[in-house]
Amino acid sequence: MSARFAVDDLWMGHRYGPTVLEEVAGRLRPVESGLAAAQRSGAPRLPGAVMPGIVDRHVHLGLVAAAALADTAVVEVHDLGWIPQVARSWKVNSPTGGLVKIAGPFLTAVGGYPADRAWAPPESVRGLAGPEDGVRAVEEAAASGHDMIKLVLHSGGPLLDDATLVAVVRAAHGHRLPVGVHAEGEGQARRAFEAGADILVHVPWTESLPDDLIAAMARSMTWTSTFAIHPDAGRERALDNAGRFIRTGGPLHYGTDMGNGPTPVGPRSEEITALGEAGLAGDALLQAMTSSPGRDGLPIRSAVHALLPLPNDAAEAVAWMSQARRLVGVIEEGAVA
Repeated sequence: MSARFAVDDLWMGHRYGPTVLEEVAGRLRPVESGLAAAQRSGAPRLPGAVMPGIVDRHVHLGLVAAAALADTAVVEVHDLGWIPQVARSWKVNSPTGGLVKIAGPFLTAVGGYPADRAWAPPESVRGLAGPEDGVRAVEEAAASGHDMIKLVLHSGGPLLDDATLVAVVRAAHGHRLPVGVHAEGEGQARRAFEAGADILVHVPWTESLPDDLIAAMARSMTWTSTFAIHPDAGRERALDNAGRFIRTGGPLHYGTDMGNGPTPVGPRSEEITALGEAGLAGDALLQAMTSSPGRDGLPIRSAVHALLPLPNDAAEAVAWMSQARRLVGVIEEGAVA
């Protein structure tokens, strides 16, 4: 069974303009584009624009009122550290009404960050005693259906050694699990890169990375923004690193570290603004904030709608996402006519 409707504008990796969309088995795909084609189709019209919703690639659901995300433009979150049994329950029964991907526990050195933080339940942190222990942690995560691995390299306390770091990354890649690293302190981002990690879950903010390292990272890593959680000096350092990463071709993604302090539950305007300051606009900005539809289209539950033209820059994206609602809810309310 399928249903068709027309929208004034559509973005799915690029701008389509007026488009007739078809929903089949819970997925949307464009059928015809252009104003004449949309009018000729006779399909009922949904005023406004449609695009994929925000993917926040760095959250801590256990520290926020997750249900408050349910009708925001944030349709997917990546939880990067919590009690494994609780995190796994979110994948089955999402408190956000959207997709939840999980890393499970923080994998850190014995006694390392964030084991010493009051906000981190003891069960959310796993101290690794060495390479074999690290491999066991990965095997357990893979067997339990986790989506990624989260490693912590946080200066000022115990740190994982290189052998354990490499062993975890290799084991994760053997299960096709990406590895994200919290790298804080001088030299820790380089260690993550040299170990073969896939993601820096914060743009480096405690040091200015050399150009050659950034260029090398841009060929094999993605970075997650989290600009807005940092005080001024760290934010400016992160923006400089990110700008050079982007200009070298590195992929930067939106992430807020939601739950780290009094962060808003939903789109964070300061984070979107900072993406623009780092050098993203147009399609590149929207790609950083969303996910790419697959060959079989965009899941309708990952689509959002607003009665505004599609955004071209960060300021417009802030306004658009603050007004956007999940498309499923809009359709259920009878807005297509």
